[in-house]
Amino acid sequence: MPNSRPRPRRGARGGAGAAGREELVSRSLQSAEHCLSAQDFGTAYAHYLLVLSLAPELKDDVKETFQYTLFRWAEELDALNRIQDLLGCYEQALELFPDDEVICNSMGEHLFRMGFRDEAAGYFHKAVKLNPDFSDAKENFYRVANWLVERWHFIMLNDSKRNMTYKAAIQKAVCSGSKSVLDIGAGTGILSMFAKKAGAHLVYACELSKTMYELACDVVAANKMEAGIKLLHMKSLDIEIPKHIPERVSLVVTETVDAGLFGEGIVESLIHAWEHLLLQPKTKGEDSNCEKYGKVIPASAVIFGMAVECAEIRRHHRVDIKNVAGVCLPTNVKFQSPACSSLDSEETVEPYTTEKMNRIPGGYLALTECFEIMTVDFNNLQELKRLATKKPKIGIPVTKEGILDAIVVWFVLQLDDEHSLSTSPSEETCWEQAVYPVQDLADYQIKPGDHVMIEVSCQDCYLRIHNISVLGLEHKMDVTESFTKNKDLLSLGNEAELCSALANLQTSKPDTVKQICILESSEIALLNNIPYHEGFKMAMKKVLSSLTPEKLLQAMDTHCQNNEMSSEGGQNENSIQSGHDPLYVLDVSEGFSILPIIAGTFGQVKAYSSVEKDQHRITLDLISEANHFPKETLEFWLRHVEDESAVLQRPKLDKLWSIIILDVIEPSGLIQQEIMEKAAISRCLLQSGGKIFPQYVLMLGLLVESQTLVEESAVQGTECTLGLNIAPFINQFQVPIHVFLDLPSLPCIPLSKPVELLRLDLMTPYLNTSNREVKVHICKSGQVTAIPFWYHMYLDEEIRLDTSSEASHWKQAAVVLDNPIQVKMGEELVLNVQHHKSNVSITVRQ
Repeated sequence: MPNSRPRPRRGARGGAGAAGREELVSRSLQSAEHCLSAQDFGTAYAHYLLVLSLAPELKDDVKETFQYTLFRWAEELDALNRIQDLLGCYEQALELFPDDEVICNSMGEHLFRMGFRDEAAGYFHKAVKLNPDFSDAKENFYRVANWLVERWHFIMLNDSKRNMTYKAAIQKAVCSGSKSVLDIGAGTGILSMFAKKAGAHLVYACELSKTMYELACDVVAANKMEAGIKLLHMKSLDIEIPKHIPERVSLVVTETVDAGLFGEGIVESLIHAWEHLLLQPKTKGEDSNCEKYGKVIPASAVIFGMAVECAEIRRHHRVDIKNVAGVCLPTNVKFQSPACSSLDSEETVEPYTTEKMNRIPGGYLALTECFEIMTVDFNNLQELKRLATKKPKIGIPVTKEGILDAIVVWFVLQLDDEHSLSTSPSEETCWEQAVYPVQDLADYQIKPGDHVMIEVSCQDCYLRIHNISVLGLEHKMDVTESFTKNKDLLSLGNEAELCSALANLQTSKPDTVKQICILESSEIALLNNIPYHEGFKMAMKKVLSSLTPEKLLQAMDTHCQNNEMSSEGGQNENSIQSGHDPLYVLDVSEGFSILPIIAGTFGQVKAYSSVEKDQHRITLDLISEANHFPKETLEFWLRHVEDESAVLQRPKLDKLWSIIILDVIEPSGLIQQEIMEKAAISRCLLQSGGKIFPQYVLMLGLLVESQTLVEESAVQGTECTLGLNIAPFINQFQVPIHVFLDLPSLPCIPLSKPVELLRLDLMTPYLNTSNREVKVHICKSGQVTAIPFWYHMYLDEEIRLDTSSEASHWKQAAVVLDNPIQVKMGEELVLNVQHHKSNVSITVRQ
């Protein structure tokens, strides 16, 4: 806390009024200091407001102390959920210090935590403008920018083929007489500007996101079309005539489609548009003026699918192993990813994930030909309304032998009778494909002669594929014979009827399943990561062995042997011996982790897990029970901690931890926030000889040339946007670090060998440097556009985990340069690597 108290300056005017004011200011400053020492931050804040209102000339003198008081008082108000008072305090502070980047940034942090992302971004952006070197604000702005302007905006705007096709279809419609246009989900406003340039008289554009609406306003103005395009900050479902637009329009243009076509609400918005905003459609045989009738671009879509084998999808959505580092995973627990959750779950989640299949690590094998799932006519209101009741059942012949891992879905968007866009994995497109992971089959191995049976529906605005089963040739013959005997003749080719008859053939869950455990796909990949768990097991054994008396070490080995036997059905009665204190292990990993149970296999251990979700706790208890662990072996730490923000505490007043496991790397490929602060606290809580895992981390990187990363990070000039000036506005939201990369399959040319960029030592922090220079030798001529990076996590000097390995559940990240650097083989570049909290920045010089 700042502790210097300024002396009030004597005003130019004398007299009793000035003297009284100075006395009041002096007393208020004394009272403020007294309140601060008593940690009465609310009263101290009130005194400082009085001081600054009476003596604004003291602003510079009390600024630091005022900030400290504001932040501590805001923390209290936040904890008490007094949100209005908290925001009021910040508004008062910003009236006094409108150009204070620290207060702006703190205001943004509070707003972001409350869910006001747009507003938070504004304060973070202002803080960065006030001080471009303010690392905290830059990191906050980069994180929130990814929420506000999703990366697909850049990729889509850089897709000149997509832009040209939409422009041609819109131009054709407008030239044919559709002169009044509504753009639903306008984004940057590019489709609205295509319509205006084509000659539309009236163009309306609605956009729900405040950030994108404001961005579109700037873009439209910069392209000198603000007089001809009316922007509406609202959902199309809320547009009323004549309140928002004067009359019905003749053309709706939209691209509110996701990888699964329906996920952005296009069906609901078009039903509303046909009923309330569009002119009636032209019926067959009528050739009169198009301006009298309504139409939609895109006109229709055809959805396609394909069954695939893909190890990368499998390891993120199915737990394929039964034993993890000696811990048996019981059959009464079923792990599922959110994409595999049933319709009965409480919250609606996307029933698919998305992947760019032509770039998925390890590739994929098509097990069937591509097949048509359904068509939808966006110009037919009745068909749109019937979509929710359509539930086709489809049987697809298997053409190749393999493991059924997923149904991959894409579509062809027919903009009109002449122009179309395909999102197929075989196309060079900005689109990803929708991936429906397959679960709950008794056998995932399929072969030619089999049929994959699926049911399709459109519910909760999503295309859903469920009741996936496999019909083998022998089952097909049996069922057909059965139907024939009952005079219900079916041909072998009638797959829809067979699908209905055999819906439960391979989809029934085993009776032994007691617990469904929903895990994120990265958590499932973590469970499947054998080197990770084996590495931790070896490292923990070393530490616990060094801290265990020799006779207890023998008991530990016996326990491990017994536990291996118990996983085969034997009973393990070995427990923490009452005559000896246990060794305490704390796992504060983010999300689901079985490391505490692995620690429990060493016998003389009391392990604590910091999982939060009840279903995860139940699952860990069931795993412990299946491995015949004593109940006291595993406990849940958050039940013992009053304040969850202070998780790192002693296990007991008179005890310390033997091992503390920290999550250092996020699944996205970034360093966890506040990890070094957590490490500093952890070191104080370790017994002599205890360890933090990992003990240190090396960050490695290399120089690459990658046009893909460039185009996914910023809009490249005006050529791709067909002459429209959009790039400078949306590029305000570009971020220098690209996350969730699959480096093994990233289209790029390596220009150097990997080099060590940074060392983070959690056990011996004096070895860390926040700023270092690294020389990189160029081994291939080209343009350096990015620096992908990953980590080697050292649990000790011998045991290392690589976040770029094939088994890794982590993704990688990359710094993308603002300006490419031309290099020649044999040259050297110097990288300046700076680490501030969890933010890493890299600048390059030749």
